[in-house]
Amino acid sequence: MITRTSPSCQTENTVIRVAEVKSWQQLLSDSTLTLAELLQQLNISTADFATSIDGDPDISPQDFPIRAPAPFINRMVKGDINDPLLRQVLPLVKEHELTPGYTADPLHESNFNNTPGLIHKYRSRALLIVTKACAIHCRYCFRRHFPYEDNQPSRAMWAEALDYLQQHPEINEVIYSGGDPLASSNAQLSWLNQHIAAIPHIKTLRIHSRLPVVLPQRIDPGLLEILQQWPGKKVVVIHSNHANELDDSVKNAIDKLKAIGVTVLNQTVLLKGINDSATALVELSEQLFEIGVLPYYLHLLDTVSGAAHFAISDNDAKAIMGEVTARLPGYLVPRLVREEADKTSKTPILPTL
Repeated sequence: MITRTSPSCQTENTVIRVAEVKSWQQLLSDSTLTLAELLQQLNISTADFATSIDGDPDISPQDFPIRAPAPFINRMVKGDINDPLLRQVLPLVKEHELTPGYTADPLHESNFNNTPGLIHKYRSRALLIVTKACAIHCRYCFRRHFPYEDNQPSRAMWAEALDYLQQHPEINEVIYSGGDPLASSNAQLSWLNQHIAAIPHIKTLRIHSRLPVVLPQRIDPGLLEILQQWPGKKVVVIHSNHANELDDSVKNAIDKLKAIGVTVLNQTVLLKGINDSATALVELSEQLFEIGVLPYYLHLLDTVSGAAHFAISDNDAKAIMGEVTARLPGYLVPRLVREEADKTSKTPILPTL
């Protein structure tokens, strides 16, 4: 067991009870917060926020509001402004600084988005933007400026995307993305699965989702039934950046997925001040293995506008991964990669050994 508990206090106990009794839909709906609400739940004053990390108590990121569900907030250490989970969702004034080389579309996804809701960048895989909704707004998100208004999921739009898949037999894997695809209803996912399963050359369904980690209640019986009915291979790639994100509720969600034959992998983003040490990454890989998940990719930061303060240098990344490689068995070492615009595969970054 990997039970993780935060310091006991009345506020925390209230959060725990709320997370236990509310449905995942309600927890998802309640995940939008003001800065004051987030800090209050963590027993952090606006003065501490302002003085500790040069924060602005009046910051109001309307273009990318704060979102974090109660189960994820409950794993943060109360009173710690530098908690690695908090720092992933905490808006800073630095997001508004212009940094050379950082753009709204760092991966040039618009070049591969010829059909609404569908991105076909890699030859044998196509990615579907299932929804713009997400349970958590990670401040480093490479799609924080994505034109979701042009990719709104509707039955008419999906007809065009499904027709595209039919006409491209080289595509044997469909990837659900977003937003977060598991923020969609079971009814919508079931409808989409049925139509994609009817395309003979689609053999694998892959789902990229943060919800099994930040909102594990989402892995409900209805979703499990939908996934179990998929006729081919099924893969869920979760996204965890720090070992503190993983507790028994996450393990329970992973166990349910694996019990119906889902292969579960993890991808991580290397983030300054959050997991940029060999110790943090080793602990993450070991905790992932304990709950039955294999590390997959360790991404260097995508150069999206507003995220430059999370970046570390290539040399530092290589040195960190060299130490990680020395401390872990090979099957627990994620591949350090960079995704580059217009390239048809990830670019491996070799560690310094």
